[in-house]
Amino acid sequence: MSETVRTVPESVDDSHSNRWKALVFIALAQLMVVLDATIVNIALPSAQQDLGISDGNRQWVITAYALAFGGLLLFGGRISDLWGRKRTFVTGLIGFAGASALGGAATGEAMMLGARALQGAFGALLAPAALSLLAVMFTDAKERAKAFGIYGAIAGGGGAVGLILGGFLTEYLDWRWTFFVNIPFAVIAAAGAYFVIREPQGGRNRSPLDIPGVILSTLGLVSLVYGFTRAESDGWGDSMTITLFIASAVLLATFVLVESKVKAPLLPLRVITERNRGGVYLSLGLAIIAMFGLFLFLTYYLQIVKGYSPVKTGFAFLPMIAGMIIGSTQIGTRLMTRVPPRLLMAPGFLVAGLGMLLLTQMEIDSSYAGLLLPAQLLLGLGMGTAFMPAMSLATHGVEPRDAGVASAMVNTSQQVGGAIGTALLNTVAASATTAYVKDHIATATSKPAEQLVELQGMVHGYTNAIWFAVGILFVSATIAFTLVNTGKPDMGSSAAGEGAEDELRVPVVAH
Repeated sequence: MSETVRTVPESVDDSHSNRWKALVFIALAQLMVVLDATIVNIALPSAQQDLGISDGNRQWVITAYALAFGGLLLFGGRISDLWGRKRTFVTGLIGFAGASALGGAATGEAMMLGARALQGAFGALLAPAALSLLAVMFTDAKERAKAFGIYGAIAGGGGAVGLILGGFLTEYLDWRWTFFVNIPFAVIAAAGAYFVIREPQGGRNRSPLDIPGVILSTLGLVSLVYGFTRAESDGWGDSMTITLFIASAVLLATFVLVESKVKAPLLPLRVITERNRGGVYLSLGLAIIAMFGLFLFLTYYLQIVKGYSPVKTGFAFLPMIAGMIIGSTQIGTRLMTRVPPRLLMAPGFLVAGLGMLLLTQMEIDSSYAGLLLPAQLLLGLGMGTAFMPAMSLATHGVEPRDAGVASAMVNTSQQVGGAIGTALLNTVAASATTAYVKDHIATATSKPAEQLVELQGMVHGYTNAIWFAVGILFVSATIAFTLVNTGKPDMGSSAAGEGAEDELRVPVVAH
């Protein structure tokens, strides 16, 4: 490789000298956002009772956040590119803290739902800014591998940490603390980011904002996420569900058409049409479908079938967190500069699929140590190993001015994947449970026998849905192996597709 002498601006030097300190605060903010996705689930029954929220409306505590977050992500990513990542990051943190305080102090349903929508909106600013800061600050292959290893472990394992923390706060303090706990996280991360982060110059995208693109993408993503939420509660044949899916398809197709025509698009199509990044967004979104469904089923299985308390349930997820941390920071980070990303992603998804395959053997009296523990370790190791290169590759090779929207696409694929996973796998499980109970209830001659059939039906439903998740992870591995064809990071020329290489390369600091 020939020596190239480059003049490095002083601001870039500053950004590099502080980048590891900055990573601490970026990781803290990411942990807060990921925690919030599951921590509120544990607190929901208590909050519903205190605030007098009806059974029909309780889903909106989760849905209001998901719609605002999922719908505004691309807009948040573009604001990050336009306004500056550091400023967007700090603004998102302060806003998220304020919305969390509002949720914790909620006196009624409207105040709670408004706070959750605000949390989602500020989360949509915060998440792309965090990932794009890493993308522009860590350009050396080995350092990038370490930074994204830490970020990937948090992105993958933070949801399970939320279950533990949510269980503790709900059981020993009060549901309101599941909101208030965000405030110290946000304040520390915002203060640290303000004083430590020095964003490299020259990476802004100061083109005028694509208003039609903002409207079409927001409405299209909101329709899609809400469509899956409706499908879960009202069924796939519900007229409103079908209308939402049709509207989403029309809006998103129009969005793609508009983006191909306008001078300064919200989402430049070059970000998603490059085969490596496209492969990452697709395979990651599918893997999240499998993971979100699993979190839901395991939580229900442990609490309803096995009778675990919320705190004990949270601790039962620890092996998965441990596996994710090891997979991401030890396996993924150490191998990423030595092997092509697809040789980490595809095997990672397959190992996770093997863990999921073990869970198809789940029965009412299954042993935690004999079945759930090894399954979770395999899931964690596989997902951690796959997530790490996926997170890094999702922003690798983009122009600095596109780093925000490229980061937003990662979050969008995760958010949409989560909504699809919860709705799709829950529907599969519910149908299988109903069919099982209908076929076996006649044999139950007493109340305890009926309850046993219902529990057996529940577990039968979970295992049926988990078979679907196994298949989804296999497809995810296939996509990663087929589409992701870049070489290892230090191989240089294979990081982008043929012909797109010069246009899409991130400028790097010479070492």
